[in-house]
Amino acid sequence: MLNNIGLPGLLLIAVVVLVLFGRGKISSLMGEVGKGITAFKKGVDDGKQEIDDSLANARDVTPEEEKDKV
Repeated sequence: MLNNIGLPGLLLIAVVVLVLFGRGKISSLMGEVGKGITAFKKGVDDGKQEIDDSLANARDVTPEEEKDKV
């Protein structure tokens, strides 16, 4: 059903949304979406940094006999 919308349908939907909500409400909503995306990216980067830190502090606890088998 949604694969038949096309460009004219999308433009009509955009105009209806603009008329219903107004330009100010839409711009503030997009600002909030941008802040959410930024916070998400920051959280992902913090998680990666935490994993890298924990891997840097990791030590090998494999017994010496097992190391030779590889």
